[in-house]
Amino acid sequence: MSERRERATARGAVGRWVPGVAAVTTYRRRWLGKDVVAGLVLSSLLVPQGMAYAELAGLPPITGLYTTVFGLLGYAVFGASRILVVGPDSSLGPMIAAVLVATIGSGGDPAVAVGLASMLGLLVGLTMAVAGVAKLGFIADLLSKPTQIGYMNGLAVTIFVSQLPKLCGFSVDADGLIGEASGFVRGLANGDAVPAACVVGLVTLAIIVALQRWLPKVPAVLLAVGAAIATTSVLGLGDRGVDVVGPLPAGLPPLTMPHASWSQLVLLLGGAVGITVVSLTDTISTASSFAARTGQEVRADQEMIGVGAANVAASFFQGFPVSTSGSRTAVAEQSGARSQLTGVVGAAVILVMLVLAPNLLRNLPQPALAAVVIAASLSLADLPGTARLWRHRRLEFVVCLTAFLGVALLGVLPGIGVAVGISVLNVFRRVWWPYQTELRRTPGLPGYHDVRSYPAAEHLPGLVIFRFDAPLIFANARVFRDQVRRLARSRERPVWIVLAAEPVTDVDTTAGDMLGPLIDQLAAHGTALVWAELKDPVRRKLDRYGLTPAIGPEHFFATLDEAVGAYRARTGAGWAAPGEESPVEGDAHPRPT
Repeated sequence: MSERRERATARGAVGRWVPGVAAVTTYRRRWLGKDVVAGLVLSSLLVPQGMAYAELAGLPPITGLYTTVFGLLGYAVFGASRILVVGPDSSLGPMIAAVLVATIGSGGDPAVAVGLASMLGLLVGLTMAVAGVAKLGFIADLLSKPTQIGYMNGLAVTIFVSQLPKLCGFSVDADGLIGEASGFVRGLANGDAVPAACVVGLVTLAIIVALQRWLPKVPAVLLAVGAAIATTSVLGLGDRGVDVVGPLPAGLPPLTMPHASWSQLVLLLGGAVGITVVSLTDTISTASSFAARTGQEVRADQEMIGVGAANVAASFFQGFPVSTSGSRTAVAEQSGARSQLTGVVGAAVILVMLVLAPNLLRNLPQPALAAVVIAASLSLADLPGTARLWRHRRLEFVVCLTAFLGVALLGVLPGIGVAVGISVLNVFRRVWWPYQTELRRTPGLPGYHDVRSYPAAEHLPGLVIFRFDAPLIFANARVFRDQVRRLARSRERPVWIVLAAEPVTDVDTTAGDMLGPLIDQLAAHGTALVWAELKDPVRRKLDRYGLTPAIGPEHFFATLDEAVGAYRARTGAGWAAPGEESPVEGDAHPRPT
């Protein structure tokens, strides 16, 4: 019995770190039919999107299929989610292209670009896996929701504009949103557009958007791309100026060890960090969303390890960085997927196509791939979310707009740096200038309330209840000190300033050094700084800083009611409306004790 328990414990440990093993041992036979059907449906989306996103990254279309296959297989072994789908992603494509251009320049050797993209995938995979093992999922919090919206909106516009020339059958030699937009307009004015290519691209885009809007359960991308291939084959559009994919390499990709020079590695590593942050955010948000719908528990750290494994696996077979895909996961879920066997079936279908029918997509027109990418870019933009920020919180709308402009005007990689920087600064701003207010009593309502919300609230003469909604640290110590001084210099100098200290979760050494002189200055003018609702860990820090004797042990209270009761007992003050004085028993303004 003991040996059996030990084996079960060992299997449990292996299953926790390698969920694919646990998935095999717990697989239910009744899932098989649904997983196979869902995998077949999913493959119809994986093929055109994989090829399209490879070109978006500046790589040959075939690498998108290689990446899809081995990304799915890697995640199936190490990923925690039953139905999450990984693969080439539209949000990563421009970032990969930007890294490759920065490393080898535009128009570089495709073989070199593939090798560097594989090295980039390996770096992203290792970074993701290490982050998962180290439980660094909180890194995803570096991108706040407004920043994410602005970043994705900027990415959507960048992708949309970059694909317009390809949609119309020509190319432009320009970098950046403005350069590409002006190049596209000049190309149209110069007559560079190919009419047949424009028709194919626009019709393909219209079919995808229409079906996704009104018939969401229909495989829109498959139908649109299939129609484009059939039309190109029947009408011979390849001979009329419409670029086509051409024959794909037959067979499986060779196992290749990614490599790069030291100078290239430095550039790739910087890009890998940015890609990892975006992929982390996308992975955790997508996993959380689908886990909530299926009743699963999110294991964020294991999800990072799973996506890291997918990147590493793809990198050894001419692949590039991958991430989770909300749209493909939704297709898998709607098709009845029950486990990662769905992704394995999708990968197997692509492998069979590469081995047995490599010419199946030779007449796939490039404008159709551009339409697939543009349709994906439209799904990245969140205009309702942007409008909601404008209506509800203008400051966060400004943050969103700044992130958008950072991506649109500076480029994708600098844009992600701007986005992360804005998020961090926004957090710091809230700590630097936190909300602070005075609390008073409102008849009929328990507790003490913000005078901004209840201007007619009652007060006790000589008593100010002050709330500071942040930990006391170096960044806001001066702000706190100046506000307390202003309260002490009010027309009716307070006897007690009671700090409603529940939001004060920390007092660092800088703030501690500020508090000592402040307490002495207040006491010199007859005012005591009293603490209520202070957490025990913070109280112990005040003790270590030697501040308790200066404050006075009798000036610490567990609740605001106790502090108010003690003040009334000592002064005899009664509640008064704003601008009124109350009759008191004895001296209403004694020296603080």
